[in-house]
Amino acid sequence: MRVALFDYGAGNLHSLKKALEAGGSRVLVTTSWDEALEEEALVLPGVGSFGAAVEALSGQQERVRDALLNGLPTLGICLGMQLLFSRSQEAEGEGIGLIPGEVRILRSRTIPQMGWNEVMVSEDRIFTGAAPLVAYFANSYVCEPRDSSTIISATEYQGDGFPSGVRLGRTWGLQFHPEKSSRAGLRIIHNFLEAVREEGESP
Repeated sequence: MRVALFDYGAGNLHSLKKALEAGGSRVLVTTSWDEALEEEALVLPGVGSFGAAVEALSGQQERVRDALLNGLPTLGICLGMQLLFSRSQEAEGEGIGLIPGEVRILRSRTIPQMGWNEVMVSEDRIFTGAAPLVAYFANSYVCEPRDSSTIISATEYQGDGFPSGVRLGRTWGLQFHPEKSSRAGLRIIHNFLEAVREEGESP
């Protein structure tokens, strides 16, 4: 199975690439949307800032959004989850705009959140075999979808509760880093890849 790992040009994607390969996929690391949207699945990593990621979109927001709406299996991690929304308090510019809502700064004493935290998960298939889940976070911003039905997991950090997972169709977003979250995190990545392999899966 072919998976595109999009490179915003902001950091090391080695651990995520390795985790995807461990799940049996062939990973193409690319900065080209032409290449990324031709693969069987797309992964938006959690490296970089919202502003840099918007620049990397290069005006392709509508095209990427249409691909996701048309069923391209996609996993957005940390920044990649935030990029599924239109706007962020972190920087100017427009994200993909797949999920209505906003990205806001954490309302907590200590920013960023760095380290392990509990995740309350739903019965979404991406969490099969991964609960109870304690995952690794590295974030200053969180997402607030307008439609609560898109929320598949939640987390609290220093009194601030926020969605730590969303899903719309065949697109998943996770605020934490599964590739850095031990065995449970790798299981989540494998579950995503299994969903991609099952052709004709209902959202």
